[in-house]
Amino acid sequence: MLLTLPFPARAQQPKKIPRIGYLASGNPTSESTRSEGIQLALRERAYIEGQNIATEYRYAEGKIDRRHELAAELVRLKVDIILAASGELLIRTAMNATKTIPIVMVGAGSDPVEAGLIESLAHPGGNVTGITNLSGELGGKRLELLKEAVPKVARIAILYEPANPASVFEVKEVLPPAARALKLTIQPWEVRGTDDFARVFAAMGKQRPDGLSVLAGPLMGFNRKRIADFALKSRLPSVHPNRAAVEAGGLIYYGADLAESYRRVAYFVDRILKGAKPADLPVEQPMRFELVVNLKTAKQIGVTIDPNLLVRANRVIR
Repeated sequence: MLLTLPFPARAQQPKKIPRIGYLASGNPTSESTRSEGIQLALRERAYIEGQNIATEYRYAEGKIDRRHELAAELVRLKVDIILAASGELLIRTAMNATKTIPIVMVGAGSDPVEAGLIESLAHPGGNVTGITNLSGELGGKRLELLKEAVPKVARIAILYEPANPASVFEVKEVLPPAARALKLTIQPWEVRGTDDFARVFAAMGKQRPDGLSVLAGPLMGFNRKRIADFALKSRLPSVHPNRAAVEAGGLIYYGADLAESYRRVAYFVDRILKGAKPADLPVEQPMRFELVVNLKTAKQIGVTIDPNLLVRANRVIR
């Protein structure tokens, strides 16, 4: 007689796929260049979406108040890393939501040490590391480029979000000395919510500035097409901290080389998934910057860009 012994079955457990939480202030369309750039950079490091990595996307859709619930969702999902795909507000939101899940800054606009996000660039401490694109510190350079592109500008409207600490610092500390050196008059305009744009644009139109400088922030990124359209309609030469804003019709972008930034984000993801601690991964600053000029916009608003500036541009949109 043969007896069948009840040996326990050992089913092979499927290998756990790391999950990345992508927390953004915009929507899938406004974030597409950045999110797709990061995915491409991850593929170059052999991380294939749906095969050996999975991404949970959470978009605030321009509604700043939603960021807290979205960050909490990612924490409940127990993602392995959170990519804070915006500036200081979103990074702080992620930090408030978790002290243990690694957070990678995807191009923070402010100095993360001054902002209190990390202890130092070399030794971040805590659970935050990543990229700082120094967007706020480049505000003076953007004014300089706008003046070089359109020498006749004298009065520049500054569009910014008072809820964004980096923008407030830029308005109060960075731009005034730069404007004085360039003999420019600057006038700050606050935008506190999406509904403010129409009112601010109407009031700004009555003041008739010569140019427009847009500062970084969630609302500005989400409404970049609306801002570019206003500048075009008002025939205002504009400078932006967001390359996509110039692709949407703004005149000038100056900032970090974004393709390089995306590659470095993938580097941080790779290192953390292989066991590195955020506290031990130095925060990186951009090594390369890019200048993008929209010549099509220049023609529409009736300005002639200095050929010397065009020669220096990394990209000219015609």
